[in-house]
Amino acid sequence: MNFTSRFSAPAWRPISAATTAFVLGFAATPPAAFARSNAEATASPEAPGWQQCSALRSDSVARLQCFDQWAAQQAEPDAPEPSVQKAQPTPPATAPVVITMTAPPAHNCKNPRFSELSRFWELEAGSDCGTFGIRGYQPISLSWIGSDSVNTQPTSPSPGHTAASALPFGTNEMRIGLSIRTKIAQGLLTQNEPSKRDSIWFAYSQQSNWQLFSGDLSRPFRTTDHEPELIYIYPLEAELPWGWQLRYAGLSLNHQSNGQPLPLSRSWNRTMLMAGMEKGQQFHLLGKLWYRQSENPDDDDNPDISDLIGRAELSGYWNVNPDHTLGVTLRHSLRADSNGSVRLEWLRKLGDSGFAGNNSGLRLHTQLFSGYGDSLVDYNRRRTVLSVGLSLVDW
Repeated sequence: MNFTSRFSAPAWRPISAATTAFVLGFAATPPAAFARSNAEATASPEAPGWQQCSALRSDSVARLQCFDQWAAQQAEPDAPEPSVQKAQPTPPATAPVVITMTAPPAHNCKNPRFSELSRFWELEAGSDCGTFGIRGYQPISLSWIGSDSVNTQPTSPSPGHTAASALPFGTNEMRIGLSIRTKIAQGLLTQNEPSKRDSIWFAYSQQSNWQLFSGDLSRPFRTTDHEPELIYIYPLEAELPWGWQLRYAGLSLNHQSNGQPLPLSRSWNRTMLMAGMEKGQQFHLLGKLWYRQSENPDDDDNPDISDLIGRAELSGYWNVNPDHTLGVTLRHSLRADSNGSVRLEWLRKLGDSGFAGNNSGLRLHTQLFSGYGDSLVDYNRRRTVLSVGLSLVDW
């Protein structure tokens, strides 16, 4: 074996010119170029950089330089790939929002914007307080009354209807009046007129005469009248002469009795036509025309009641100012004998709730009545009665 020829070259022999050129151009040449220029590279051009460096097995210096270059490249952050954003559709143009709705008017049967009759019968949408609420009807009152006479022994043309003996009732007594109503239905015939409200009401009124000053009789209630009523009201807007306006028409089924057994029993049933008109806020005119429903003569407690109390009623009220009201009520028999009655009254407002158009409803009242029918038991007795007291109206 020739050892001389095998080991004659030193281990540090110079690098060939090709190798030197390869190393000098390494910095400008990526590792993939080494794989393409090195005949001994086995990795594919798509292989990662470290695999390309590993393929340089024939030249350790170039291999080391390749790995150093690859490591330097790993320390640098990768440039972010440009993001491709989808084009967003352009939203359709929207018209600006214009608020045109206004708050609906508050429904309030005490609203001063509406007339007195509109509030009382809730004739319009804005003066409507709904169904099944409790409202006043005739005034709730407590008063002292003094009369020119008193019926100590009530009588009637019907057999068995005359008191057996007289009682020493006094001409001075107290009177208590109670009256309430509730609306049980509305909008029956005015469905095509949303601004109007027709209605059905049930009402109950009671009047008691109390012999408070008759201590020797143990202060009894001399008489108490009960008056249930079913009322239908239809709103109207008819212009009348001299600035008057017809506001409503109505129909009432009315029963009135004193709830006493014979011989003091008194009662009658009526069908009433009603109407109301007004002139501004000052004047009101209310009318009633009734027909007494016929009864069996054997059961009729008071056959002549229509000829005495009357068949029609007309009431007029004048609001002199916000504190004072004057009123007159006429009843007439519509017969030649002209029976009936007249009642004059003055009401003075007491107290105020503190805001315009609304008040406490409490009144100081004074009334003067003359004629027939101050109470049912007195239907056939003419008397004159002065009454002074307190009344609660339109509550």
